[in-house]
Amino acid sequence: MTMREPSGLPFEVISGALTDTGLRRRVNEDSHLASFPVFVVADGMGGHEAGDLASAAVIDAFRGFVGRGDVTPEEVADAVHAAHAAVGAISRRTTRGAGSTLTGIVAVQQNGENRWLVVNVGDSRVYRLLSERLEQLTVDHSVAQEMVDAGRLAREEMSTFEGRNVITRAVGGEHSPADFWLLPVVTGERLLVCSDGLSGEITDEAIRAGLLSGASPAQTTGALISQALAHGGRDNVTAIVVDVVGGGIHPRLEDTTGGLVTSEPATGTIEVETVPSRRRRHD
Repeated sequence: MTMREPSGLPFEVISGALTDTGLRRRVNEDSHLASFPVFVVADGMGGHEAGDLASAAVIDAFRGFVGRGDVTPEEVADAVHAAHAAVGAISRRTTRGAGSTLTGIVAVQQNGENRWLVVNVGDSRVYRLLSERLEQLTVDHSVAQEMVDAGRLAREEMSTFEGRNVITRAVGGEHSPADFWLLPVVTGERLLVCSDGLSGEITDEAIRAGLLSGASPAQTTGALISQALAHGGRDNVTAIVVDVVGGGIHPRLEDTTGGLVTSEPATGTIEVETVPSRRRRHD
């Protein structure tokens, strides 16, 4: 279902969200939340015993933001800390342990300006389509990504790499801080938040083509997930598409320098560092 957020919020978006168990799993361990100002996906780990509980706990940590137009970056950092604590508690009650990825976008206010705060732990992803250019806004926390960064694996080989599901950070895990990026809100941009059940089955070019289709957010999520299933559907698959239709800056005014934001999960403090962006671009 496509959702148009009510007027009176800082800017106007239309969103659609869909999840599917896939063709090889019996339980859907993905959870998601798609209601302004928060659009997040969590991919649980721990099997039927705890994976679905872990991802649900991550999403619950963000539910208090729904309907607000004044969320701050510090509050999002606090939510990540709460998610870590909740998943850690679940893990201690199970024999196999539990964990979850977390990725998504939250509309925040910083110095009186509207921004997207992109958050990521694990290998779920956020993409942005703007002026027909696709960018991967997040950087995977995975063994495969580390091998790509080291020049030992081609990006195109990530989906078939034997260790593609091995992640190096997880909500509920030790030494697993979130990465954050603050980005301007741009009228006309289309954002995709997805679990690796989508990005692991179809190529970036297929994702770009799907986002360029001109279909509504709900239709687009359905089409993308159908493609993932047609390519094997090896995992649970979840997608959220968000269109900014008004209230953002003009695309020509976008500050493309970006900035990596680092957080301290133990305290919820947040600071912005002006470091080179590691976003992946696909023209």
